[in-house]
Amino acid sequence: MPPLRRLGSALLLLAGLGCRNQPDAPIVIEFWAMGREGEVVQRMLAEFEQQTPGIHVRVQQIPWSAAHEKLLTAYVGDAMPDIFQLGNTWIPEFAALHAIERLDDRVAHSPAVQLDDYFSGILDTNVIDGALYGAPWYVDTRLLFYRTDLLQRAGSTRPPTTWEAWLDTMVRLKARAAADDYAIFLPMSEWQPPVILALQLDAQLLRDNDQYGNFRSPEFRQAFSFYIDLFRRELTPRDAEAQVANLYQDFADNYFALYISGPWNIGEFQRRLPSAMNDKWGTAPMPGPDATRPGVSTAGGASLALFRGSRHADAAWRVIEYLSAPVRQIEFYRLTGDLPSRKTAWTMQDLMHDRYAQAFWEQLHHVRSTPKIPEWERIADKITQYAEAVIRERMSIDAALSALDADVDQLLEKRRWLLRTHPASDARTPSATPR
Repeated sequence: MPPLRRLGSALLLLAGLGCRNQPDAPIVIEFWAMGREGEVVQRMLAEFEQQTPGIHVRVQQIPWSAAHEKLLTAYVGDAMPDIFQLGNTWIPEFAALHAIERLDDRVAHSPAVQLDDYFSGILDTNVIDGALYGAPWYVDTRLLFYRTDLLQRAGSTRPPTTWEAWLDTMVRLKARAAADDYAIFLPMSEWQPPVILALQLDAQLLRDNDQYGNFRSPEFRQAFSFYIDLFRRELTPRDAEAQVANLYQDFADNYFALYISGPWNIGEFQRRLPSAMNDKWGTAPMPGPDATRPGVSTAGGASLALFRGSRHADAAWRVIEYLSAPVRQIEFYRLTGDLPSRKTAWTMQDLMHDRYAQAFWEQLHHVRSTPKIPEWERIADKITQYAEAVIRERMSIDAALSALDADVDQLLEKRRWLLRTHPASDARTPSATPR
């Protein structure tokens, strides 16, 4: 054999031996997370990769404003990640698209994910037609932020627990406020306040298997009227968004004493309010209709979902298990301020006795999900549209609720068609075209 040929053969042999001696390439898990959570979780997964050298997690941070469209585009284009973060109200849509895997069997065999350790109302948002489609990652609900000193000045030694006491407190706050100040700040762009009030009265927002709007029901009308009355009595400004230049400064300047918001504002209030305000604000569960009914609120937050077509589903599930552990949820809370979905994590961190988080602990035991259909967010937009029309006196309450029902009936037309043509179908109509 010529020398050059012998040299080439030897090199090929050495290369082949080198390839055989190299360890197998790690499994790469694609993980899409939203907003700051995407930044933080990347750091948290370094320890997971050390413990599991055969798995590498590649995190892509997606802005919340682009997340929904990007996920739908990825689904249509066969480019879905293995794991992704889903807002709880998005779960019905992606379940309807058959884009996320049912997790019941995995949870049943998992020592890491214990369903009875989650807040039941939050867990329920992940259950569609009896099947579990997500693992709650962090929780969110809305309750009252309030000025303790202003309530005391108005004669309230504690935050109100019933609608009657709440209204009385707001009337007294307004009476003692400056001419251009108010009792409560209610942005008209937010659908949550009127819906929370309706859920407290056990209002069924949709009827006939979620095929039609039910906003003319006595329960929703009563809740809606209570909400509208706060504007008519000038307890809250009609042009709240336009008049509030800096929410935190205006809160400190006595422009309003009450605000319905979520846990993200605990950290914001602590950072943005003047230091002199440290002992002058608190949080409280939502008031209920009366002393016999607790003030429920909406069940929100985000969950971790597993793409149904993932080629590495078992490895991806290990990532979800890792992030679901109470100790990881505590770490996540410390880094982001997002409240843990596992009750054990609250106990380990003693969060239920925290000055500001305690009210959320109480509220999270009384939360309910909004209708679990893909069209919900479009329906919620309609609620804000017609509420604003009434507040600005362009429509009466009855006219607005009739128009709201008509618009929602139109939004649900495809759902009714599916139920008629496919009676066995769950009719969870996706808003995007399936592949």
